[in-house]
Amino acid sequence: MKRIAVIMACHNRKEKTLACLKAVSALQKPEDVALQVFLLDDASSDGTREAVKEVFPETTLLLGSGRLFWNRGMNLAFAEALTSDFDGFLWLNDDTIIFPEALENLLAAEKEKRSVGPGIIVGATQDPESRKTTYGGVVLRSRWHPFRFERLEVRELPTKCDTFNGNCVLIPQEVARAVGNLDPIFSHGIGDYDYGLRAKKRGFPSWVARGYVGTCPRNEQKGMGIDPNASLLKQWQRVNSPKGLPPGEWWVFSRRYGGPFFPLFWFIPYFKLAMAFLSARGQRLRGNVQC
Repeated sequence: MKRIAVIMACHNRKEKTLACLKAVSALQKPEDVALQVFLLDDASSDGTREAVKEVFPETTLLLGSGRLFWNRGMNLAFAEALTSDFDGFLWLNDDTIIFPEALENLLAAEKEKRSVGPGIIVGATQDPESRKTTYGGVVLRSRWHPFRFERLEVRELPTKCDTFNGNCVLIPQEVARAVGNLDPIFSHGIGDYDYGLRAKKRGFPSWVARGYVGTCPRNEQKGMGIDPNASLLKQWQRVNSPKGLPPGEWWVFSRRYGGPFFPLFWFIPYFKLAMAFLSARGQRLRGNVQC
């Protein structure tokens, strides 16, 4: 029997979480494959925990502090699953509606690529309306800029990528034992990219499975948006929030993968944001004067 742990984290998205779990329960799988869901509920106040207990009582429910966000929530759920002898670990975002055939697709890709050694299998998702690719594997597209990644479009055969979004990712036991858990230094984002790059450094490739594995709408990085009506302090607080680009976390990532000029690459997004903010503020002020 092949045992796979499904790793999830949620916070105040009851309907989305239940829809995701419903899709997981409807997955087609070989008779010798069993799933166990590990769900970290980060102190939801909308009844998520109670609803999951009622509808999906077989789920292993873990309780967070309410301040974990995605990466640290996934870290705790993954840590719990790693204490048992699972053959694989499937990361899954709670806003992803996985297709019935997705697990078989991921397992088939993992089996196919095992001939070159164990590796991570990434599932690409599409927008439920536009059908365009929203998340999946990414590749480095610049020799000079270490963080200029481009998202891969799905193909008819598994395709190698440099790292990935963590929306739907199958990690074999050998890789999980060698690479370990998501790094809790990262609160919300960055941790999935970091995991893929850590695996690559250890010699474990990542592959995007053929076709799409489900739907997931694109969520923009709210903390990096420009609000010309906000004060400079307020804008900085948004950037420094878990859903922005916290300087300390970005420094760690930049230092790990940015090469000898990592301070420059660490600084660039903040410089660009500052210039965009000042430009937007200037346009707003000029508009007020003309009025």
